[in-house]
Amino acid sequence: MLLLIATALQAAAPLPAPEIARAPEPPIVTTGSGLRFQVLQPGTGRRPTRADAVQVLFEVRLAADNRLVESTPAPSGIPVAGSIRGVTEALLLMNQGGRYRFWVPARLAYGRRGNPGMVPPDADLVFTMTLLRIGRPAQPPRR
Repeated sequence: MLLLIATALQAAAPLPAPEIARAPEPPIVTTGSGLRFQVLQPGTGRRPTRADAVQVLFEVRLAADNRLVESTPAPSGIPVAGSIRGVTEALLLMNQGGRYRFWVPARLAYGRRGNPGMVPPDADLVFTMTLLRIGRPAQPPRR
């Protein structure tokens, strides 16, 4: 009897591996300028304006080889209108609290000149940014 059970167990086909359900990837949207973006985590706050300064966490990589160019270990303050064109456009699309990925073409980044020592000429960049806080830039003291 035991021999029959053992033979039956050996003849049984192995069970298929369970399929792991993956969440669908968020869509990638392309703006009129050619900036592409993906909402990794939507924010619930307001969007900044060009007059605002923001606190962000970010990582920048070269699109060609995924080499890390720069990242912030702590929040970094930047003026919305005081950055490269692609980052200004990107920030204007974000809601406070959101985390986005942006593919910035070279012409919206550092273009033909690059950023010596960091970004080669004509390099497309990939930014992953979290918009932590929106505020007004500090005003210079009146005389």
